[in-house]
Amino acid sequence: MTSLSSATSLVRSDSALRTTVKRMTTAPASSATGRPAPLKTRITEMLGIDYPIVQAPMGWIARAQLASAVSNAGGLGIIETSSGELDTVRNEIIKMRELTDKPFGVNIAQLFVRDPSIVQFVVDQGVKFVTTSAGDPTKYTAQLKDAGLTVFHVVPTLASALKAVAAGVDGLVVEGGEGGGFKNPRDVSTMVLVALIASKVDVPIVAAGGICDGRSMAAGFALGAHAVQMGTRMVSAAESPVNDNWKNAIIAAAETDTVFLNRFSRPGLRALRTERTNRLEHADHVDMSEFGTATDLYFGGDMESSIALTGQVAGRIESVRPVAEILHETIREFRAVAGEFAQYA
Repeated sequence: MTSLSSATSLVRSDSALRTTVKRMTTAPASSATGRPAPLKTRITEMLGIDYPIVQAPMGWIARAQLASAVSNAGGLGIIETSSGELDTVRNEIIKMRELTDKPFGVNIAQLFVRDPSIVQFVVDQGVKFVTTSAGDPTKYTAQLKDAGLTVFHVVPTLASALKAVAAGVDGLVVEGGEGGGFKNPRDVSTMVLVALIASKVDVPIVAAGGICDGRSMAAGFALGAHAVQMGTRMVSAAESPVNDNWKNAIIAAAETDTVFLNRFSRPGLRALRTERTNRLEHADHVDMSEFGTATDLYFGGDMESSIALTGQVAGRIESVRPVAEILHETIREFRAVAGEFAQYA
């Protein structure tokens, strides 16, 4: 039996869906090949970007070449710090300012960057948007916000989302277990996690994990997100600096061609299936030393020299394409799918 409060919530949700569908399907027309009209959401208005698409901050990959392409195409490029190479990161931020006049952000990956000067480092670069991840949201949020930055925290569970909101973050990147990279060993799918967290918090949400196109973006919005993050799709983009062997492996992958490592240890990892990761899949603990020399894989193309962090969405990626094409086709398809929803509103 449905309670009165539940019924009221359903009515409000239905009303919100009708409003969202109308808003998404009445945008100014654009050509099938030109730049789509901007798509307004809480996050695009907060960050000053045209499209609610964020590029994931993959270590060594999320640098100026890729991030500037995302920002120039209307999304939000993010510069990584998880490589720990802060001098290089500083230079990449300088390059960003040469390659784009559009907004961009920096990720502080706390598991890998433990120098407390990281906050002042980011502030000194003139960055206005930061995502924090792989650590306690109470550690840097107040300092960053006191310096005038907008802060989102990456979360894999409801408990971590509530902790981040209590710490004062401006928004959340809600990352499901199907995404590539470092994960909570007790992984929860994007479908479950985004809807759950959206029902419990009022801050804007970026849905991450399994997003590669307009249809998956629309699914994220239906769950309560205001933007989406793409990781594996960006690894395989033309402007991604990784070796073609990795890009081609993503294109060739089936939806079952990733493995989850350290399910009973930490940190959890989702990676592309290779001989190396097949061997590690059932290990009680995968030590970070198993990454070997990551750059030999990333830029040398030796797929067995390290662990290729890749999401299950690899099974849906069929070609290497320029970032602008990926983003603009995603927005066009998103609007088309939102139009399909209209018949149910």
